[in-house]
Amino acid sequence: MTTAHWRIADRWTHVLFSLLVVNMAMPMVRAADTEWKAGLASVKITPEHPVFLAGYASRNKPFTKVEADLYAKALALEDSQGQRAILVTTDLVGLPAAVVEPICQRLREKTGLKREQILLNSSHTHTGPMLLLQASDRDPSSDRLTAGELERNVEYTRRLQDKIVAVVQQATAKLGPARLSWGVGVCPFVMNRREFTATGVILGINPRGPADRSVPILRIDTPDGRLRAVLFGAAVHGTTLTDKNYEVCGDYAGFAQTYVEEQHPSAQAMFMIGCAGDANPYPRGSMALARAHGETLGKEVCRLLESKLRPVQGPLHIAFDHAVLPLQAPPAREELKKQMARKGSIQAWVAQRMLAALEQGKKLPDHYDCPLAVWQFDDDLTLVGLSGEVVVDYVSLLEKALGPRNLWLAAYCNDVFGYLPSARVLREGGYETRGLYTGGIGYFDAKAQDVLVEKIRELAAKAGRKLPAQ
Repeated sequence: MTTAHWRIADRWTHVLFSLLVVNMAMPMVRAADTEWKAGLASVKITPEHPVFLAGYASRNKPFTKVEADLYAKALALEDSQGQRAILVTTDLVGLPAAVVEPICQRLREKTGLKREQILLNSSHTHTGPMLLLQASDRDPSSDRLTAGELERNVEYTRRLQDKIVAVVQQATAKLGPARLSWGVGVCPFVMNRREFTATGVILGINPRGPADRSVPILRIDTPDGRLRAVLFGAAVHGTTLTDKNYEVCGDYAGFAQTYVEEQHPSAQAMFMIGCAGDANPYPRGSMALARAHGETLGKEVCRLLESKLRPVQGPLHIAFDHAVLPLQAPPAREELKKQMARKGSIQAWVAQRMLAALEQGKKLPDHYDCPLAVWQFDDDLTLVGLSGEVVVDYVSLLEKALGPRNLWLAAYCNDVFGYLPSARVLREGGYETRGLYTGGIGYFDAKAQDVLVEKIRELAAKAGRKLPAQ
């Protein structure tokens, strides 16, 4: 064989070896691409009849118009080891434990899902229906309702539970191969609302106050790269629209989901709110602004979808438990009577409930059991599901406790029981110190902050996140 023949043969040997390597690698790539399964479903939860809206106690009549429909959306995930997790997002002000736990029990019976595998989030829109399971479940927002109006909200809530159970079942029945990736953008209209005045902290505008302006997204693709869904978040109240509004819609979060789905018609957009307890949209006050904020957030999500996102691999490990958060000792009865005299204040309402319980011989609670969840996606992403209206201080507190990388902090999950203030906020005072408004009576103690952070750190370690030294 001539030298030229040897060169040709050697070249073909290299080509055949390269093809063999590529063919050997391709199954491994495909296996990595399809180690996830995902299922999606959506259901409209717009009230069919006029009911009272949630979020503002001053409203005195049911809604008058549907500006935009409301939805509950489900994402079912399954890793290569068969671990399943369900995330449900809703265009609602907040799902209390009394509404959530019966849903989870029914899902256990119908699908075999364990409680820890289910995470329900509310967008905290103040233009969605008030949730009540019985007419006696009154709070400051429901005191003005007649018996008939209360019953209509109760009927809506029971139908809502049915719809959420059904949408989860639909999502779990549609599991198919998927790829996951994630990234973070910026939301510019988040404004700290704790304004300091000569007479104390008010709900206002604080441009120098802390705020979380991150926009985390989780992209769900088919194995060949076609977008199936995007989960995204922002840490700002659903209060672009004020108490003067009587029109149903999902506020900025609902309009942002609509914008993304209009740009990507084959995809399901889902919104999950962050630590928004002390943040409002800025500016606010009109439907036009709600739509504008929604478009701003939607454009940022779409920009991120076109950027280079980081892959999210499995396995998925879940840790779920309750933090026993201490409550302040109740004031003396004389002090409660003084607080009741302050008409129009939230303290008056809490004092009234405390005094009524004491006069009935009941013991006021000294703690609240706060549900918490951590989803650990290999080393690529940690999703923390906090419950309650969590103030922004917990972002820095949990970044310090868990490390700041690959971290997604969501709030308003599983049980929206009231505000969860930090020790700083409790010292300063203001609206966010109001404590529990469903499921109990009381104000959180400053020690609750450290209890919650330590419990999240414990759950994160259990789920497999690598933690920084303390």
